[in-house]
Amino acid sequence: MTVLVDTSIWIDYFRGGDDSIQMDFLIEENLLVTNDLILTELIPFLKVRNETRVINLLYNINKLDLSINWNEIIDYQYGCLKNGLNGVGLPDLLIVQNAKQNNCKIYTLDNHFFLMKDILSLQIQT
Repeated sequence: MTVLVDTSIWIDYFRGGDDSIQMDFLIEENLLVTNDLILTELIPFLKVRNETRVINLLYNINKLDLSINWNEIIDYQYGCLKNGLNGVGLPDLLIVQNAKQNNCKIYTLDNHFFLMKDILSLQIQT
């Protein structure tokens, strides 16, 4: 199963953090994917740091197309609010939708995804 790697994991991985230990395996086995939203969160900071090699590597990762169903996003946000989960941002909801549409797990350090797991039936990489 492919794994959509959230920005939080990428940042941890670039910093050599322990929480992204599975990344080497996912990279070697070609199991990870990204999307334009995640790249948009990562690439500007990498450009500021002149990390051209890393940027090129990110652009070569298999990318999921974002097909946004706004009614579904509204339903996701409603489900979160109904269950007392406030403050989930639109980027996180778009990542959830993208992962679900493509039957991917989400690999993240962002607590919002763990809180949404049962509410929205997410598959989280652990």
